[in-house]
Amino acid sequence: MDALRRPNLDLSNSSPISSIYTKTPQTPTSSTLPYKYRFSSSNFNGYHSKCKVPTPPQALPKANSNESVESNKKLVDSIAKGLIGLAAAVSVCLDSPALAESLTIAFPASRTHEVNAVQRTLVETWGLIRETFVDPTFNHQDWDSKFQQTMVEMLPLRTADAAYSKIKGMLSTLGDPFTRIISPKEYQSFRIGSDGNVQGVGLFVNTEPETGHLVVLSCVEGSPAARAGIHVGDELIEINGERVKGISGEAAAQKLRGHVGTSVTVKVHNGKKLAIDSSFREVKLPREFIRLSPISSAIIPHRTPNGHVSKTGYVKLLAFSQTAATDMKHAIRELENQGVESYILDLRNNPGGLVKAGLDVAQIWLDGDETLVNTIDRDGNMLPINMINGHALTRDPLVVLVNEGSASASEILAGALHDNGRAKLIGNRTFGKGKIQSVTELHDGSALFITVAKYLSPALHAIDQVGIAPDVQCTTEMLNSSKESATFMRKKGVASSSLEGDSCILVAEHELDNQESKGSAS
Repeated sequence: MDALRRPNLDLSNSSPISSIYTKTPQTPTSSTLPYKYRFSSSNFNGYHSKCKVPTPPQALPKANSNESVESNKKLVDSIAKGLIGLAAAVSVCLDSPALAESLTIAFPASRTHEVNAVQRTLVETWGLIRETFVDPTFNHQDWDSKFQQTMVEMLPLRTADAAYSKIKGMLSTLGDPFTRIISPKEYQSFRIGSDGNVQGVGLFVNTEPETGHLVVLSCVEGSPAARAGIHVGDELIEINGERVKGISGEAAAQKLRGHVGTSVTVKVHNGKKLAIDSSFREVKLPREFIRLSPISSAIIPHRTPNGHVSKTGYVKLLAFSQTAATDMKHAIRELENQGVESYILDLRNNPGGLVKAGLDVAQIWLDGDETLVNTIDRDGNMLPINMINGHALTRDPLVVLVNEGSASASEILAGALHDNGRAKLIGNRTFGKGKIQSVTELHDGSALFITVAKYLSPALHAIDQVGIAPDVQCTTEMLNSSKESATFMRKKGVASSSLEGDSCILVAEHELDNQESKGSAS
């Protein structure tokens, strides 16, 4: 893969963010846990990173069995007074990692061991947000005071779940639904979703930030969910009798997955029906091995207006996993060997995934030193990410299919191909997620997702909450007349099938014919 030019933005570093904790040698004088927090930061790369943390220290002996929450609050208040000095230390670290300084942070230790462990997670979370969150105002609040408040609220708790809810509450004040913490089990599900096979029902779901509804983004072809007639846009109401409105996509995925041979019952509302139709249905889905291959491909033969019989390569990309670029290369080489003369890249209902995978896929189609995306850091600096001496695998005509389910890395790829003049976009306006998250594994196996940058397309078009408008719109109603559809396909010289009967693919083929005729005229 050709190199990327990334001014101040390293997408290849395997340890993008590091937060190092060490026990201090000092002897405490009160019921506190002292940590030495060493701030350091390297540039974001969009990959998983892992904080290297020693064995969790135990709660220190209580200084006074009658110690109250109020006295603990006073202790935290006194600690918070030193946070101005801490901010100066962070400034030194970020300006020059070689000058990084360590600073001891002491805080009241919970008398409950499992809550005490979550206190460490709270410090990690607070520090990483402080270093890397895209909004340096932290949604116009004092982030250090918010940390202090959360630590005090955590002290009287008795369970880890209750303590984690305090961290989630602290993160919610940032006003960014994509900055969040997930449990170790949820993180394992996230990693499996990016890496390979899972045992489940074949659904990709996500929570809509505005409504809290859990919506189906895509359905793996041939999976139990697909066989049961669950479709993109359907809303999941219950999983095994439990209401799921407002829970995260990762939490829902954890509930849907399980050992092969077991089953899960979901209550679904058909999102495609009219608002007056409030029908719900319950479906019992068996769990199976689900192969998360991100690529599927086919050849669509057709006859062009000038009578030439040609082959169009159809490539569908389901998600941007670690193998997406490699699998894409393999698919294109196979199609080239079979004499394909044009391509349709289908990104419909692709919810995104690894940002670097999207950039790697873009390079497969582009030449030269093109800009793939522009990022905007927390200081408002715009940093373009460019290829260096890129060499496309094919220069055949290309169109890209997108819709409202195309999000995040899908929008980065679509924008890169469109703005660099490589492809026309067919379909509907995309989802509109113009933010990039880092994923950091914390000491307890949980993971912290942090929005670390915003992005614009190569032509500086805003994407966040706006989406990308296609060059040619396409809806299922465009060719709703069976006679019209049959006439169109006869002109193309193809037989009816699930692909060839797809109105958006037919529109895409028509656009490819136009490109070919323009090329012949020139």
